[in-house]
Amino acid sequence: MSCRPIIQVALPVPVPRLFDYLTPTDGPVPPVGARVLVPFGRRRLVGLVVAHSEGSDLPADRLLPVGEVLDTDMALLDAHLLALLQWCWQYYKHPPGEVVIGALPPALRRAGTELPAPPLRYRLTGAGRERLQEGPGRAAVQHAMLQALAAGPTAEQSLADIGSRWRKTLARLLEEGWVTGEPVPPDRLRPRRGPELTPDQRGVVDAVGDDLGRFRCHLLDGVTGSGKTEVYLQLLERVLGDGGQALVLVPEIGLTPQLLRRFRLRLGLQPAVLHSGLAAGDRLQAWADARRGRAALVVGTRSALFTPLPRLGLIVLDEEHDASFKQQDGFRYSARDVAVKRAAELQIPVVLGSATPSLESLSNAMQGRYDWHRLRERATRAVLPSWRVLDLRHQEVAGGLAAASLEALAEALGRGEQAMVFLNRRGYAPVLMCQSCGWHASCERCDANLTWHRAAGRLCCHHCGHQRRVPALCPECRADALMSAGAGTQQLEEVLERRFPTTPILRFDRDATARKGVLDRQIEAVREGGPCLLVGTQMLAKGHHFPGMTLVVIVNIDQALYSADYRALERMGQTVQQVAGRAGRGDRVGTVILQTLHPEHPALELLLREGYEAYARWLLDERRLAGLPPAGYQALLRADAHERAEVERFLQQAAAAFPAGATRLFGPMPAIMERVGGRSRMYLMLQAERRSELHGQIDPWLQRLWSLKSARKVRWSIDVDPQEL
Repeated sequence: MSCRPIIQVALPVPVPRLFDYLTPTDGPVPPVGARVLVPFGRRRLVGLVVAHSEGSDLPADRLLPVGEVLDTDMALLDAHLLALLQWCWQYYKHPPGEVVIGALPPALRRAGTELPAPPLRYRLTGAGRERLQEGPGRAAVQHAMLQALAAGPTAEQSLADIGSRWRKTLARLLEEGWVTGEPVPPDRLRPRRGPELTPDQRGVVDAVGDDLGRFRCHLLDGVTGSGKTEVYLQLLERVLGDGGQALVLVPEIGLTPQLLRRFRLRLGLQPAVLHSGLAAGDRLQAWADARRGRAALVVGTRSALFTPLPRLGLIVLDEEHDASFKQQDGFRYSARDVAVKRAAELQIPVVLGSATPSLESLSNAMQGRYDWHRLRERATRAVLPSWRVLDLRHQEVAGGLAAASLEALAEALGRGEQAMVFLNRRGYAPVLMCQSCGWHASCERCDANLTWHRAAGRLCCHHCGHQRRVPALCPECRADALMSAGAGTQQLEEVLERRFPTTPILRFDRDATARKGVLDRQIEAVREGGPCLLVGTQMLAKGHHFPGMTLVVIVNIDQALYSADYRALERMGQTVQQVAGRAGRGDRVGTVILQTLHPEHPALELLLREGYEAYARWLLDERRLAGLPPAGYQALLRADAHERAEVERFLQQAAAAFPAGATRLFGPMPAIMERVGGRSRMYLMLQAERRSELHGQIDPWLQRLWSLKSARKVRWSIDVDPQEL
């Protein structure tokens, strides 16, 4: 036993444990939540202190001292956040070091980066005012800076206009004592008056407001256009006005610009933004401002959930149903579920908002675990759009669009309105095939066809990223008979450009909006209100408010009707309702045209006839009969390797090692797309009626899995509460 203090360190390695180290031979004991640099094999890794300990399972002579304490006088993560991260690694069965270090901004995951200081502003001292009265003399630049500062406290950005050597000039003024620096105060809340709330909206604001300071989960189930964002704004105004902080999570980066603009205009302050698309320095500064309490409002995607916020008073998840809130690789957590856990631990309310709530959230609401607030009318009193189903078996189709759809688009544009065509498939065509011999371009590394991107002259795999040139002739029979099968957004854009040559056509997909600023410019062009046609993928399905949009054409959702994934019908219903919600949000009534080969499908008929809530209740009944989530609980043991036999061998041995109990085990089974990136993917499915039964059997099982020799020849992980098969 060592007499020197021992610390437990989380390290970013795929090992399911913390590591014990001795504190440095000289210097202070690093606080819990601080970073340290430690020896690990032949490497030196940045880790985070999770706990202090009086002893270790290892003998004292095997414990190594910490190499360097990177945060000597501060904890980057507080006790509440560390407790949440511990719950995460235990619940989701993921190596603790990867969970903890992953919660830090990328810049802090390496040595040599410190928390940036708060931004400063500068003001004249009494001595500086005396110097200003003496005139410029031979120091014209110094005098110009003193004059700029005479108007009052000034930020660095304003001083930069004085000249290229402004930093050197400022340093000299500080040295002489003519100028002093002070932290820039946080933005003050300067709210503008919002629109008058409807009685239903006011009821939500009052109910959540009554729960400020205590935990309660509120499901805000509001049709598209019902004013959910205004409810958020009223609640944020109340929380921030009382000196608290708030966290708003959105599923995709593309939704943040419009939310930020609306929050900035209504609340009068600039939210801090956190998502993976930010430059490392900007992300670190926003994180530091939130941690210090300077940023009152943080808006971000999934990973922003782990931002330290010392005065957090409210969490909001917009579009809570969205699959993007579940991490699909590495640390496979659900941001929605962890947000509810964080709110419960902090005793604050959490609001889950959606026009198409997930079945899990609806089930919790129906059982009284969540407060369920329904907004069934649009806030503007606009009428919900009408539906028109086109049976493609009796329609002439060009480039994926039925003749009747093209006629409806022409009529809407002729009235000076806007219209949207939705197809969740980018590229020109999903398949390039030979009309002569039937050859089709498939990915050599995945069980998928290559998508034809005609403008780039490339065949691309949207799963592994593999690309190759489009052949001039069929590789099999050498015939000049290559043709497209099916349609993608690029082909739709081309068809519409030929049909409507004078109408602006804006394509919204990852290819068209990859460059910075393109998405914002296109959204702004739509908001100007002139006639235009939008063509896009899932990017258009949620969150956007286009008052001039009166017609939406949904090209094809039939694949979901017969999918092997039991969640496909839920997602199809959500997508259809979300896309339809873009129509008729202004003064004019909207119409939604749904093209399908299966208009008689009972799920589709129910959705269109009775709406999403009735449809979701029917799906919940189906899930209960099968014991599927949310009526039951699932976990997957996923494994992949280059050789399918290695994956099967590991999963068979894993199945044999599973402890007896109430949890049922199925498999091994291939993933719905078995081969991706040259690796075969399979899984075991675990299913139980109670969460405690599932976790009670997984925990001892994992110890056995780590000892299997076959586990070293595959890449494997546990996925608790999986969203994809």
